[in-house]
Amino acid sequence: MTDLISYKNAHGLVETTDPDVDRPLCRKPGFEGIDTLGEMDEKLSAFLRKKREELGLSRDELAPMLGITRPVYGRYERAFSRLTVTRMIHLCELLGFMPTDMLYEAAPHLWGKTPEEAEDRVTLTKLIERMPHDTMRDLIRLVRRMSPEE
Repeated sequence: MTDLISYKNAHGLVETTDPDVDRPLCRKPGFEGIDTLGEMDEKLSAFLRKKREELGLSRDELAPMLGITRPVYGRYERAFSRLTVTRMIHLCELLGFMPTDMLYEAAPHLWGKTPEEAEDRVTLTKLIERMPHDTMRDLIRLVRRMSPEE
């Protein structure tokens, strides 16, 4: 039991409850406390709706590309149904976003210890994603030279 307590402490985990889960669970607090799983689902849903609307696609147009009906897709945008990872990947392909973009919306605290650090890390990631491959390789070599040996 002591090892589990050490693990929780080392990873900043706290025991909490969630209306969607019957038993206590461990979570890492966000910048403003711990969002419920439902609150995170709402953020993921809002992200999907925003991306779809930015592209000018209707639910009727997007759903068939996913191989599902409009009502089934609508459940994702209303946070009624939870996305699987494979469905999220498919949505990334169709709507042109990276999985990290969607995850950041629901859990920015996973990208840094402060909101500013998290935003900087996401900004850097987006800049790297847009780099030409040769430039990216040069950056990798530079960062390796700057990083301490393990």
